[in-house]
Amino acid sequence: MNRSVDIGKLIKAGEGESLEFKSRFKTEVIETLVAFANSSGRRVLVGINDKHELSGVTINPESVQNWINEIKTKTSPALIPDATVAEIRDKKVVVFSIPEYPIKPVATRGKYFKRIANSNHLMSLNEIANEHLKTINSSWDFYPDPNHSIEHISLEKVHRFISLIEQHAQTKIALAPMDFLAKLEIVRKNHLTFGGYLLFVREYCVISDVQVGRFKSPSAIIDSISVNTDLFSEVDEILFFIRKHLMVEYIITGEPQRTERFDYPIDAIREIVINMIVHRDYRDSSHSIIKIFDDKIEFFNPGKLYGSLTIADLLSDNYTSQTRNKLIAKAFKEIGLIERYGSGIRRIINICSDHGLKQPLFEEAFHGFRVTLFKAKLEVTDKVTDKVTDDLTGNQNSIVSLIQKNNQITTKELSDQVKISQRKIKENLSKLKDKGIIKRIGPARGGYWQVIQQ
Repeated sequence: MNRSVDIGKLIKAGEGESLEFKSRFKTEVIETLVAFANSSGRRVLVGINDKHELSGVTINPESVQNWINEIKTKTSPALIPDATVAEIRDKKVVVFSIPEYPIKPVATRGKYFKRIANSNHLMSLNEIANEHLKTINSSWDFYPDPNHSIEHISLEKVHRFISLIEQHAQTKIALAPMDFLAKLEIVRKNHLTFGGYLLFVREYCVISDVQVGRFKSPSAIIDSISVNTDLFSEVDEILFFIRKHLMVEYIITGEPQRTERFDYPIDAIREIVINMIVHRDYRDSSHSIIKIFDDKIEFFNPGKLYGSLTIADLLSDNYTSQTRNKLIAKAFKEIGLIERYGSGIRRIINICSDHGLKQPLFEEAFHGFRVTLFKAKLEVTDKVTDKVTDDLTGNQNSIVSLIQKNNQITTKELSDQVKISQRKIKENLSKLKDKGIIKRIGPARGGYWQVIQQ
């Protein structure tokens, strides 16, 4: 057990998502190991005090094995961490290491923890259920709906679904409709799934409610609809209502017919609406809301980003897609409404940019996820880039470039990518604001940066 571990280096790194210090072995050590097992794993150092100073721990030959046995008996599924005894300046530190556990969630004394930043948080019932479903590679919408049966869905809608698949795949489906739904697991052992009910509901569906309104002010509504039907029809009805309230100009191209150009790109709106329908948390009693204002459109969905996905991950376009509703997503993909998983956000940003609009705002708010499209034109020009290159330091050039790519980037993300401290990042941001290169729109949390046209 006396393997070499660079304790000094670990102490210098400090506590975070994958490292925690404890002065002695106690209940909190087990809770942290559980949180690590439910997240991305890593280490707990026993023998480091609250001030992150080396205090050491007194142990006998049986101590570490007894602690491992206690961890094993107080966790479910049982965790057996790797334990290393390291010695530094005549003091002993026990290093417990645990990887991300393949079967989740792990509990201790009936409580489930996850790791966020440098602390442990109790998991909600919804998070516990999601972790279990991910472990068995399933999702909520694959489970049988106890309140609805095949009688509650429209056979006509099923036939239309099959026809759309045949058109998209350019093939003929020989199976009978119910047999085909069984093949896709939309019907399982003659029981309709939650996803199947949402996809093909015959009439009114209370849990698919989407409220769409045209607003002249935050409290003045001039037109609205409430959509409560099958998910495929909802996409069409929502898009029809939004198009009705968009401004349009006609462009003369020399062709016999004029070209229509809406003030917002229809393709971006379609992408957002489809993402809303597919990724919504239908277990949440809240409804989806779309608000059309004079200068922006807000799309709100119940349910925050699924799994460990963050907004920074979405904007970086470097992440593995995690799908809350696998069955629903698969059905939309079968008919070609989803091209590939995980590409929607980048496509929305690119479409808005091509349309000459500023970058949309993506944020988690009110236990849900919100996307805002702005009518304001894109302000970043080649002239800005030239000025930045000529007048600013290398670090400042890098900061502006990163803001141009992601206007919601955080100081920590800037620090990680520019390779300077967060304090230096803040100093450079202040200088850039003083020079009139950038400005902050909105609060520190939930706002965004704007590169000002020069």
